[in-house]
Parts: sequence; C-alpha cells; structure tokens
Amino acid sequence: MDIKENSKNYKLTEIGRIPKEWGVKKIIDVFEVQTGTTPPTKKQDFWENGQVNWFTPSDLSKSNELLYIENSERKITEKALKKTNLTLMPSGSIILSTRAPVGYVAIIKNNATFNQGCKGLIIKNKSNASPEFYAYYLLSKKKVLQNLSAGSTFKELAKNTLENFLIPLPPLPEQKKIAEILSTVDRAIKKVDKTIKQTQMVKKGLMQELLTRGIGHKEFKDTEIGRIPKEWTLEKMLEIADVKGGKRIPKGHKLVKTKTAHPYIRVVDFKNMSVDKSNLLYLNSETYKLIKDYTISSNDIYISIAGSVGIAGIIPQELNGANLTENAAKLCNLNKVKKEFLAYILNSPIGQNQIFSFVGKAQQPKLALFRIKKIKIPLPHLPEQQKIAEILSTVDERLELLRKRKEKLEKVKKGLMNDLLTGKKRVKLEA
Repeated sequence: MDIKENSKNYKLTEIGRIPKEWGVKKIIDVFEVQTGTTPPTKKQDFWENGQVNWFTPSDLSKSNELLYIENSERKITEKALKKTNLTLMPSGSIILSTRAPVGYVAIIKNNATFNQGCKGLIIKNKSNASPEFYAYYLLSKKKVLQNLSAGSTFKELAKNTLENFLIPLPPLPEQKKIAEILSTVDRAIKKVDKTIKQTQMVKKGLMQELLTRGIGHKEFKDTEIGRIPKEWTLEKMLEIADVKGGKRIPKGHKLVKTKTAHPYIRVVDFKNMSVDKSNLLYLNSETYKLIKDYTISSNDIYISIAGSVGIAGIIPQELNGANLTENAAKLCNLNKVKKEFLAYILNSPIGQNQIFSFVGKAQQPKLALFRIKKIKIPLPHLPEQQKIAEILSTVDERLELLRKRKEKLEKVKKGLMNDLLTGKKRVKLEA
C-alpha cells in the first residue's frame, strides 16, 4: 500500500479539512438521484418470468460481492418497467438503502431498478467520479445518513436531503487509487471470512462424527437421543451436575462500566463457547455484597435460559468468581464429565434439540432450571471425552486465530477509510 505522508496543502471546507486539490460538491452535482417503487404485485405479467433485476434493502444486506451486487431475489418484467415508469439504472450505478434500514450500499453490475426503500445514484460525468470511491464514501457516512433520516414509524432519508448531502471531489485518478486500496483490504477480509466458514463446516462435521460415534467404536446402540457407541452411557444432567441460577441486579442498583473486582457476566457477553470481555460491566462493592452468592467459576458451564436460550460455554480463568446474570444458569460440581466435553455436547444438535423441545415456540423463550436437569448427555469414559474435546478445541483455536485476523483487517480498513476518504493521508499516484 503506497500512501504519502500528510502535508500542509489543505483547506478548510464545509465537510472539514481536505486537500486543496479536492473540491466539495452536493450529491446532485455529481449524480442523478432516482427513486424506486414496487410494481403492483397482483399483476402477474409484471412479475412472472421477470428478467429485470429489482433490488430491495434486503438484497443489499445479503450481498456477498464486496461493493458489487449482481442479482436480486425478485425480478420484474420489461412490461412492469415501462408501465410503472421505473428508471433502468445503467451498470456502475450506486444503490443506497434509504429506509428500513438506511445505509446499505452497492454498485450494480448489470442494468437494474429498485424499490421505494432505496435511492439510485447515476454518475453524470464518468470522467470525474468513480462509483467505487463514492460507494466507500457513503458507507463511511452511514451513521451521518441515518441521523439525517426522519420518520416516526421508521426512519427514511428523503431524496432532497440526499441530493444536498455534501461530498468531496478528489481528482479521478486519486479516487480510483483510494478505492483500489480499500478493495484490496476487502478482498483479504473476504478471503479470511471464507476460510472461517470452511473451518466452521469442518467443525460441524467433526462434532457430528465424534459426539455420536466416538473414536474407534464398532458397536452401537439406539437411545432416546439417537445412536451412540455401545460402551457409552446416557445420563440425565441432574446425575452429572448441579444446576443453579444467576441473579439479577437488586432494585435501585446499577452495573458500572468502570472496572472493579466484580465483573458481571450477561448473556450478551457469551461468545464462541467463552466470554467476550470487550464490553463487560461490573458491580460496585455495595451491590456485590447483596448478590455475592451468585457467582460462577472457571470449573463451571454457563447456559442461557432467557431470550437467546441454549448458549453454552466455559468461563475463562481470569473471570473465575464473576457474578452471573439471572438470564443464565450454571452447571457446577461436575462429575463423570469433562467441562469441555459437556460444553460441546450442549452446543451440538444433541443438546440443542433437547433444549428447544423444552422451550417450544414461546414468544419469549424461557428454559426452566428443572428442565435443564432432564437433558440427557451421552457419556464416554473420561479419557475418550478428553480426546474428543482436544480434537474439537484444536479446530476452535484455529477459528479464534482466523476471527482475530479478520478483526484486525477490519480495523485496518476502518482506519484507511477514515484517512483516505477524507484526504487526511494522500495516496501516491503513479507518474
């Protein structure tokens, strides 16, 4: 990545400090802004065998093609296009979602149109505007665009507001170079993301194999939870662990962001069979004294019991003795079972199917403690449990490294967008 150091050749403008060679324009100066609509859905000849892409915010949210989008979930016919006066946007145009929600951005690969949840931006003069640069710029201004939106039922970015939104106008070669740099980082992120998904599939297959067939077994038996090795036993949770609930914050007390000696673990902190420490909240000493008996140790398993039910995992050593939310339970005093093996079982279809059969389809799912005690766990001998857990842990360690790599690249991209799209740092152009 070839980036020049900052220089003094800047000027103050309505959008902040930018390089003196850059201009400031309204979106309407650079783009034609088009609105979309939905052709009448009852007219079959508007939809049946449609060949024209008709994009919605949902399509933009699901796109896997970096900045570009190629196909819409639903398509309309040429007749619908003509009868409803929809604008057929040329390839290379930008689509921006402007309601429910505001801020998804994509560049169309082929001519297309869109619904009323989006606005279309058609470049007026290709000699001074790169769609990639402005797609990245709009993405970087997502929160600003959301704050400019209005509405009581749902927020919507008005056409007039978008047209008058101020944007920088760097020289075209610089726009293209900036977009090229950001695209390089995006491709690296996508490559890591693809590897993560592949590794997750490997883990899923290993869990299915190891947690139902074990290692080296030749004889199997049918049980209430499916076929398992003949040597394994089937135990209810109450036979291998005590089940105890967490505790809510007493009335009148609050969690604090300032780090204290008493972390409080919430369901939102449960992540990847461990605890995400990035947004932990804490108890002050006065609050802790009131609920000090509701802690969880690094020898226990957590399991969420309200809202997002059935998330299970292990407490890191550094959070040993933390307080546990009332929306989770702990499985403690384990016997005949390794904590790692039990966590994998609970996260596998064996555990999840049982959990959701207890919860049912309630609007606000809740898993009662007495039901957790009824969950049936297939148990190999301890050495086999250990071996299975080690194999799966190796895959999890690989996944964690990949997630950290992705997170690092995303931080790099965020920093580059902040620096390059504002001209804070200049790219070096080839002579």
